[in-house]
Amino acid sequence: MSLDRIELRGLRARGRHGCLPAERELGQEFVVDVALGLDTRPAAEGDDLSRTVDYGSLASRLVAVVEGEPVNLIETLADRLAKICLEDPNVAEADVTVHKPAAPVPHPFTDVAVRIRRSRP
Repeated sequence: MSLDRIELRGLRARGRHGCLPAERELGQEFVVDVALGLDTRPAAEGDDLSRTVDYGSLASRLVAVVEGEPVNLIETLADRLAKICLEDPNVAEADVTVHKPAAPVPHPFTDVAVRIRRSRP
């Protein structure tokens, strides 16, 4: 069976993630995209929010992680965000992309991002 997708793109929050002292002190904006794989038919058939993902609530939980405890790597941050997505029993898989548009790269660039996919065991 193919999974349906719910996507939340461009979620912005300020965090203090990174390996450099300045990143920890000053913080910077991170942008998060999530794509959730689930079966939305039960929710649609019953017009029932409890049988799908409340993306407003999910956004608040994701922002809390970005604004919370700093980590060195955006890979670690992406993994933490994926775990939040998979806490919802309706979600079978989560694709998470963490963008770090102000990454300390000494050359002109548009974006640095890490994308991961996690699923239920």
